[in-house]
Amino acid sequence: MLIAGVDEVGRGPLVGDVVTAAVILDPLNPIAELNDSKKLSEKKRNALFPIIKERALAWSIGRATPAEIDELNILHATMLAMTRAVDGLSLSPDFVKVDGNRLPKWRYAGEAIVKGDGSVAEISAASILAKVIRDTEMQALDVLYPAYGFAQHKGYPTKAHLDSLQYLPILPEYRKSFKPVASLLAQRNITS
Repeated sequence: MLIAGVDEVGRGPLVGDVVTAAVILDPLNPIAELNDSKKLSEKKRNALFPIIKERALAWSIGRATPAEIDELNILHATMLAMTRAVDGLSLSPDFVKVDGNRLPKWRYAGEAIVKGDGSVAEISAASILAKVIRDTEMQALDVLYPAYGFAQHKGYPTKAHLDSLQYLPILPEYRKSFKPVASLLAQRNITS
């Protein structure tokens, strides 16, 4: 039976895509030290990343853009990204385990598992792939726009991030429907 694990990274940030991964692990080639990506150091995640890609029977990345997030809302955009990840697998899974409390409306048999990223190896692997990819994208954005601090806060609404937005432009990569960004855009339209 081919079991895929699915997880997302990036529901809370103000900027960038929500990134999902789907992974079908090889039961004959297990990977030690898999865990929820948030419980692993960046060094450990980066070390596991190529191992997962090499040893998995199949893996795929799905995403939803800031424009899709603004149009659909973050929940529906996340479900779309998860569906894209599973649809992108080179093998069709018999069953899909998703981290969280709900499944997308899709054609796959599956179950939602709260805290699955810490208890189901396939979901742990997916969480690591999604986290490393999204963090890498935030580091690339930081190179383009160093004043925003994306490498540090990864787009999350930290105090430093919100403070910097008081004087920096809202980039196209921002999610304009998210309250802090929407409020700033409204303020700037009134004053300009």
